Amino acid sequence: MNADRVLVEAVLARRAGAFERLVAEHQGLCWHILQRLVRHPEDTRELCQETFLRVHQYLHQYRYESALKSWIGRIAYAVGLRHLEKKQVPLLESDTGEATDLALLQESDGFDLEAAWADAQLRERLHAAIDALPAVQRTLLTLYHLDELAIPEIAQICGLPAGTIKSHLFRSRLRLRELLQNRFGVSA
Repeated sequence: MNADRVLVEAVLARRAGAFERLVAEHQGLCWHILQRLVRHPEDTRELCQETFLRVHQYLHQYRYESALKSWIGRIAYAVGLRHLEKKQVPLLESDTGEATDLALLQESDGFDLEAAWADAQLRERLHAAIDALPAVQRTLLTLYHLDELAIPEIAQICGLPAGTIKSHLFRSRLRLRELLQNRFGVSA
């Protein structure tokens, strides 16, 4: 039996400390998804609680078709999106109407996010530029580059097709480069 199955069965059997262990194992990803979406610590804290309340209520519906962290991440993402929709926060930049060439999505745009993140002098500027991105793009970018989740796993969390995620990542990196160059004179 895999670790997810053991943990879920322990929670469903109401074993002492099982749900607390589930929360402890997955609260980091939950916090990161929600913080990147809503950017307010108090809202993030409340939404994390709401996420784990939903996890507790619906854990019996988990079917082991994906990793438990992906299932919990999907709940956190949905809770965060619902919160932003209630506050009428735009989730994406409006489309400029330009068609994105699929070949461009498969090629590197030359911007190495990991190298920029590792540079201590750029860290603060990079964080500010990431925060300036729209909620969905900011979340997808950090899940992929900083949390190092694979596109299929991000697709399970966000409920978006892989191609859409790749498109958002491509556009986010272009926007990030533009923000770093324009605001801070950083050559990316």
